[in-house]
Amino acid sequence: MRRITIFITLSIVFVSFVFTSCKIKYSFTGAAIAANVKTFSVSYFQNRARLVNPNLSQQFTDGLQEKIIKQTSLSQISENGDLEYSGQITDYDVKPMTIVSGDVAAQNRLTVGVKVKFTNNKDHTKDWEKSFSAYEDYESSQSLNSVESGLLPEIIKKLTEDIFNASVADW
Repeated sequence: MRRITIFITLSIVFVSFVFTSCKIKYSFTGAAIAANVKTFSVSYFQNRARLVNPNLSQQFTDGLQEKIIKQTSLSQISENGDLEYSGQITDYDVKPMTIVSGDVAAQNRLTVGVKVKFTNNKDHTKDWEKSFSAYEDYESSQSLNSVESGLLPEIIKKLTEDIFNASVADW
């Protein structure tokens, strides 16, 4: 009986030691961030698309910052964070999608594309540069101006989710 108690005690100490010595922080958001990563910075994303929405750069930049703040315990700094996000908006386009009789579009698609450079200043093997795009469809009977304010938050949400997953969730 005494041997079993000693074995259980040693097992608990060993398991506790193993779990407290890990160098990766895990969260319920899917983020796996190294323990030495404490800060992040997001540079302003300039709009370089042919069709320009004057508010999109600020909305996208704010959306990415908010995503990282809400999903991690990292502190935001203005520049030179342990994790750095920079890039530009490369595409803002509307195309007809569903064609009905008489070559008339029943739906249009608003697509936003961004090019992102991710730098992990604590582990440069995780650096990357990628392009992301997301879209929302809307009825062609509606003008872009009338639906744009409702579509853009959804598109930004999709883009920031994809960027977050690619950078800190390693997806």
